[in-house]
Amino acid sequence: MSNGILSSGWAPAFSAVPRSAFLPDLMWPFDMSTARSVVVDRADDPAAWQRYADSDAPVVTQWDNGKHSGTRTGTVPTSSASMPSVVFSMLRDLDVQPGNRVLEIGTGTGWNAALLAHRLGAHNVVTVEIDEAVAAGARTALERFGAPVRVVRGDGYEGCAEAAPYDRVIATCGLRSIPLAWVEQSRPGGVIVAPWGTHYSNEDAVVRLVVADDGRSASGTFTGHVEFMKLRAQTRPRVDHAEYVTGPVADGDESSTRITETQLVGERFSPLRFALGLRVHDCCEVVADRREGARPVWFYGLTDRSWACVLFRGGAATRVWQSGPRRLWDEVEAAVRWWEEQGRPGIDRFGLTVESDGRTTAWLDAPDHPVAATG
Repeated sequence: MSNGILSSGWAPAFSAVPRSAFLPDLMWPFDMSTARSVVVDRADDPAAWQRYADSDAPVVTQWDNGKHSGTRTGTVPTSSASMPSVVFSMLRDLDVQPGNRVLEIGTGTGWNAALLAHRLGAHNVVTVEIDEAVAAGARTALERFGAPVRVVRGDGYEGCAEAAPYDRVIATCGLRSIPLAWVEQSRPGGVIVAPWGTHYSNEDAVVRLVVADDGRSASGTFTGHVEFMKLRAQTRPRVDHAEYVTGPVADGDESSTRITETQLVGERFSPLRFALGLRVHDCCEVVADRREGARPVWFYGLTDRSWACVLFRGGAATRVWQSGPRRLWDEVEAAVRWWEEQGRPGIDRFGLTVESDGRTTAWLDAPDHPVAATG
């Protein structure tokens, strides 16, 4: 694996446990050249199937919670095999040691569990999957491969108390809060690795938490940007534009801004976007397509019907409209200023603490420097 992601400790597992052994004959890999999911059937084109199976690209294996049928792509991907580079970077963060017991949240195809089983032994790995069909498929694949990991069909948010305690916990789904149950089911000094983020966007960042000596809390820093399918209980609330903007946009309070399109949306996985999610609470951003040289970016409050729209149009003055109890654009501007005042911190300067009462607190540089939300 490139960029030093695949450490020598994981190289034997990578060689012995190919992703292809856990992929279905019909799958929808993400084609990097076209930036879209494509359908590949092993029976029709085995060479293409193998090429995608061996590629460093995510592969969708289920759409629409299993309600999808046929070969075309569905509406919402709900299970997948992650990019190998992401899988191994998270396993590197997990830092398993001989004899460790691991709880995995989100079994998916079973590939990640098989990699852990190769390193630690199948008896030391427990994996939880909420979807019954996905769990059954993974169980079959694991047994066929000779890695009889225990696959539990259940809500991963609750962990698996009956097989605790664990030395390591790893989640393969995006989270908006870290369950205290995972901390309580871990040994003191245990490690929890999970993709975490806010509803501001669909993006996540991998956090590596270490459980405190008293076993009641956990804290740690972020290691990199990712994007995962979300834990089903933590998907973003539905946002219907028509329920927010009930008349002309011009009915909102109008102003202007010097913040540029490049600053706000120019880079995927930018540290600024991550910081905006931390500072502008209960808000989601929707970036519209560019049309006739203009691109609107919308902001919707998730606890009321506040909204804001900023319209980027080339070199013209950037206009802003906002309406509702919250001044969402004012909050966004304040968050941008805060990020700049802090020295434009990268993702590695942020951290997260799961408190003993279940609260999750994001911080900058140290746990005693919380990132307080505005508004």
